[in-house]
Amino acid sequence: MADAAVTVRPLGPDELGLFPSLAGPSLGPPGRDFLTTAAEHHYRPEWTWVAERDGAVVARAAWWGAPEDDHPIALDWFDLGPGPHPDHARVAVGTALLRAAHEEVRDGSGRPCEYHLFLPPDWRDRVDVRGAAEDRIAAAGGAGLDVFVERLRVEWAPPTPVRPASGRLRFSPADDDAVLLDVLERVNLDTLDAYTRRDVAREGPAAAARTQLEDLAWMPAPRTWWRLAHDSDGALVGVVAPTRNYDSWIVGYVGVVPEQRGRGYAADLLAEATAFLTARGAPAIRADTDTGNGPMAEAFLRAGYRVTARRVVMAPVD
Repeated sequence: MADAAVTVRPLGPDELGLFPSLAGPSLGPPGRDFLTTAAEHHYRPEWTWVAERDGAVVARAAWWGAPEDDHPIALDWFDLGPGPHPDHARVAVGTALLRAAHEEVRDGSGRPCEYHLFLPPDWRDRVDVRGAAEDRIAAAGGAGLDVFVERLRVEWAPPTPVRPASGRLRFSPADDDAVLLDVLERVNLDTLDAYTRRDVAREGPAAAARTQLEDLAWMPAPRTWWRLAHDSDGALVGVVAPTRNYDSWIVGYVGVVPEQRGRGYAADLLAEATAFLTARGAPAIRADTDTGNGPMAEAFLRAGYRVTARRVVMAPVD
C-alpha cells in the first residue's frame, strides 16, 4: 500500500460497477465501454483491481483477455485519480496497486502482463495528455515495467477508396503450417519489428516464427483468410493476414521476404488485405506498426490508412 489510508484489492464478483466510479479523465482503450466488455468476459473481477481511500476509488487497473483465456494478455486500462502533474503521491498509489496485482495477475508464462497505454497521435504536444501519460508510465515503471516500444494505430475507412490491385502478384491461401513457418522465418531476417527482434534474440528464428503463427491463429477469424503472394515468375514475395480480433477487422500481419524488398510489394499486400476484408463487410480496418518501422508505416499511408492513435507498450524488465 502507498499509505495507511489506501486499500488495494481485486473486485468481488458483484463489484464491477465500482470500476467506472473513478473521477477524472481515462486513458483506457478508446471507444470501449468497460462494463459491456466485462459482460463479454474479457475483463473479470479477479483481473480488475482498485485502490480505495475512505471507500472511494482513487486508482484502477483492468487486465484484458479473450473470453476463453485462462490468463489475461495485457493490462490495458490503468487510471489514476484526478490531480496535478507531477503528483508523486498519486503515482505512488498507482505503483502500489500494480505491485499488489502483479502478485496474483499473471500471463500464461507466469510473468506480469505487458501494459498497453492508448494515446492520441499528438499526445506529446498536448500538455494535459502528456502529463497523464507520464504519470501512468512512472507508476508502471515503479512496479517493474519498462517502455518496450511505441506503436502507431492506423485505420482505413470510407470514403477512402480501396487501392486497386496492381496485377503484379498472385495470391493463394496460406494453409500449410510448414510453408508458412518457413516464410515467417525468412521475413524475420533483419526485421524492424520490435517484438519479432526480441523473440528471435531470446528463442531463435524458428521459435519466433512459431510464436507469430500461434498469435495469428489465436484470432477468432478463419485462418483460411491468410494469403501467400508470388510474383509473375512464381517466386515467393511474402504473406499477408487479413483477419479480425475481438474488437475490429484488422490486417494482422504483412511481410515481404528480404530478396523482394524495395519493390513496393508491401503496398500490394495491403491492397489485397483491404479489398479482401471490405468484400466481407468490414466498415473499417485497423492495423498497428512500430514507430521505428518507417517503411511499413509509409506503406500504410500510401495504401490510404491514416494514423489514429499511438500505443506505448511497457513490458516486465528482464
